[in-house]
Amino acid sequence: MKYVGIQTQIQRNNMMSILLLLMFPIIILGMIWVFLALINYFGNGYYNDYGELVHQLSIDEVNYYFITTIPWVIVGVGIWFCIAYFSNTSMIRNAVGAQSVTRMENPRLYNIVENLCMTCNMEMPKINIVNDPGLNAFASGIDNKSYTVTVTTGLMNLLNDQELAGVIGHELTHIRNRDTRLLITSIIFVGIISTIMSMALRMMNNVMVFGRYHDNDRDGRGSGLSFWLILIVGIICTFVAYIFTLITRFAISRKREYMADAGGAELCGDPLALASALRKISGNPGLGSTKREDVAQLFIIHPKDMESGFMNFMNSLFSTHPDTEKRIAILEQF
Repeated sequence: MKYVGIQTQIQRNNMMSILLLLMFPIIILGMIWVFLALINYFGNGYYNDYGELVHQLSIDEVNYYFITTIPWVIVGVGIWFCIAYFSNTSMIRNAVGAQSVTRMENPRLYNIVENLCMTCNMEMPKINIVNDPGLNAFASGIDNKSYTVTVTTGLMNLLNDQELAGVIGHELTHIRNRDTRLLITSIIFVGIISTIMSMALRMMNNVMVFGRYHDNDRDGRGSGLSFWLILIVGIICTFVAYIFTLITRFAISRKREYMADAGGAELCGDPLALASALRKISGNPGLGSTKREDVAQLFIIHPKDMESGFMNFMNSLFSTHPDTEKRIAILEQF
């Protein structure tokens, strides 16, 4: 097997991540084109001489409406993205109930983070603590002003200094490799599409509860069926786009966890300490007070990764993290 250095792996992962990230706007625009095409196809129906309903697709009309729609989509998604992008720090902090700490408040944690930052010559990130018995830690932020390392009180109470240094090194590596910026960006795009899908489902529910169903007549005047058709087409397109964006985000996240493990082991100087920490965390991962799936994807171990049986198999297909036992086995080989 050909040896590949860590810097080469980082460069390959960064290049792949850029390509994957570019897929998000392509998916969104593709979803809109398909939606317009389906509406055009079913909306241009007419009855032939035999009384049969015939549908036609006008590519020119679809492309015209698609081109005129693009600016509005770009502006809408851009505003949405900017708001979420620059407010993600406060959103995450509020979601987990984290509080910032100083050296005076927690000298043990502060000194470990500071020593590791000095080792790799990086700026000191903010340090947050969550008062929770769950065992987890995560990194967040998009730039030097917002980069943050968050740990739970349960994690600090259980791990010794060397194990805690391995976990902190793992999170600092995420920051150094710009993983947090990329993951937050992908989370925002998935959130945009999932919100659109939720709106479509809500509209469908309102139609079922308050609306009336009308069938199309030969003159094409029944609006009930047309409205239902638009909703169904929209839901299908959005669902397909949502699945693609999930798969794309998972591909980004899985590869980077191995790199963060390697970087964390290098920073703390003891791969076995990080392996031991992961084994302990796997016994009670997660944050009991956190119910948001998007935030949970930032954790060093995703809580759902610890389920067994069939659910474990399904989660392994769509998990943002690689299998914990595989991560531990790789670290123990060093």
